[in-house]
Amino acid sequence: MKGYTSDMIRNVALVGHGGTGKTTLLEAGLLATGVINRLGKVEDGNTVSDYDKMEIEKGYSISTSIVPVEYNKVKINFIDTPGYFDFIGEVNSAMRAVEAAVVVVDASSGIQVGTEKAWKTCREYNMPTFMLINKIDKENIDVDKVIADLKAKFGTSVVQLSEKDALMEAVAESDEELLEKYFGGEEFTEEEFNRGLVAGIASGSIVPVLTCCALDGKGIKEFLDTLIKYVPVATSHAEYPGVDAKGNEISRKCDPSAPVSAFVFKTIADPFVGKINLLKVISGKLSPGMEVFNTRAEKPEKLGALFFMRGKTQAEADKVVAGDIAAAAKLQYTQTGDTLCDKANIITYPGVSFPEPSLYMAVEPKAKGDDEKISSGVHKLMEEDPSFVLTRNTETHQTLIGGQGEIQIGIITAKLKDKFGVGVDLVDQKIPYRETIKGSSDVQGKHKKQSGGSGQYGDVHIKFSPSQEVFEFSEALFGGSVPKNYVPAVEKGLRESMEKGPLAGFPVVNIKAVFYDGSYHDVDSNEMAFKIAASLAFKKGIVEAKPILLEPVMHVEVHVPDEYMGDVMGDMNKRRGKILGMEPQTGGGQKVLAEAPQAEMFKYAITLRSMTQARGSFTMRFERYEEVPAHLAEKIIAEHKKDSEE
Repeated sequence: MKGYTSDMIRNVALVGHGGTGKTTLLEAGLLATGVINRLGKVEDGNTVSDYDKMEIEKGYSISTSIVPVEYNKVKINFIDTPGYFDFIGEVNSAMRAVEAAVVVVDASSGIQVGTEKAWKTCREYNMPTFMLINKIDKENIDVDKVIADLKAKFGTSVVQLSEKDALMEAVAESDEELLEKYFGGEEFTEEEFNRGLVAGIASGSIVPVLTCCALDGKGIKEFLDTLIKYVPVATSHAEYPGVDAKGNEISRKCDPSAPVSAFVFKTIADPFVGKINLLKVISGKLSPGMEVFNTRAEKPEKLGALFFMRGKTQAEADKVVAGDIAAAAKLQYTQTGDTLCDKANIITYPGVSFPEPSLYMAVEPKAKGDDEKISSGVHKLMEEDPSFVLTRNTETHQTLIGGQGEIQIGIITAKLKDKFGVGVDLVDQKIPYRETIKGSSDVQGKHKKQSGGSGQYGDVHIKFSPSQEVFEFSEALFGGSVPKNYVPAVEKGLRESMEKGPLAGFPVVNIKAVFYDGSYHDVDSNEMAFKIAASLAFKKGIVEAKPILLEPVMHVEVHVPDEYMGDVMGDMNKRRGKILGMEPQTGGGQKVLAEAPQAEMFKYAITLRSMTQARGSFTMRFERYEEVPAHLAEKIIAEHKKDSEE
């Protein structure tokens, strides 16, 4: 694959619902340009784009891949993105490396949820957008109806390049001079028309619709011609915003003669080859052996070999110019979202935006002692996919993987097994319950032990009552009943006892303890004796002060289209949730504000996706602890006592 000058490069993301034929479309492009001699099929696992073992097994894309198509002396760097919603992080990464996106639509299915989501993402990134209706060869296809539906759903900006009247008006609106000419009834020159069309596509006011059939190649060359003609050239892009070494806002033009800078938008973690960073050169030129500066790590990186990727194949590059996409292997510090630049001309571009995880699952090793292997493997996979997180809950002692859904988390665990040889089980999270008291008690704790030599003696009287604070301790001793030097030991004994409550062994919170009386022995009393006496008083005192179980309650915000409101609210009530209110959203739909116990929300991501056909989304954060209803508390306590006995 030869090098191209900046003006002869186009960078395009393929987005859309899963199964619309994005991967097959690239096969058709490679077949039409003579790179391959037969069309690979996703179901046969022999496409250029879906080369990962897991993708071949599953039959769908799970990560972005770069497939350059060279046509009419221009290189189009296609970035093929997964259609499944769990991999939205991959789409966000791709959007940072391209100048346009093509929303691929299945002619027989029309507008699907993934079409809507892809459109929304393109709008969020102000991305020049094309729509491609694929699979027009299928029986009973009404292409005109699909186009009419696209216009009705996404607005009048959606227009066919053959619709001259609609195009003329759209082109006129891209430029004041052209608008005057249009209203004056004057004809546009071809140069004016093309200039206005390019400007309209670049601003998003024109979204061209094209048609093709990837399987038989119909419309493929016309599609490539259109992209070459109308996708904005990287060097014509408005300046890329960033910050300098002092954090001041600056920007950089995509210019091959400017100081070098590149943005790392994707990382591939291969246990055999090592780490590969995919990067877009924003300015200047990169060449093998060059030293660049990583602004996040604040360390220099020496570039080894640079290469252009086409699926899994690599072609060495002697230079990579501004506007092009390439790969660098074995960089020591670099990860997704990093900026590499000339140390004398520092600029840091914004990182990739990833959504918050909506589903957490606990991961346990199948073989004892594999915890370290899990951690090491997962951290390598996180370099490849930073959209999921790994956390350790110190209270429940569980390792949690948080992602966008079951498919993503399932892929992560499958890769752990496949790439790093670690088998794991996915289990539900444990709830970090708490225990507290609703009443008061006044108890004695006495520890007396006599056995050969010096004995042990500690005697305390403590009053327990509810408190707003986690733990409130005071002493009200009088007349020297207990020497003051034993008071810290009593407090320590109580604090340690709070780690495991008497109901089910959960931490105890919100109690007040007043140490007001007791007795001691001149010889046998010591700090340990009083610490033990305090723990005896605690166990007795909490049981006598009406102990209750508390559960974490979450604040939930659900974004949902109007038509699913009834289902979402009904479901929230079934989860012991309380609806706090609703807020209409710009662009349609509602934001439902609610509170619900964490125990009822673990699999909410799966239910919400099913209930709203994946159109709903939510965020959740811890709000407070509340008492568990008595009938549920009894079950939880019984279960935990049974577990502790086993």
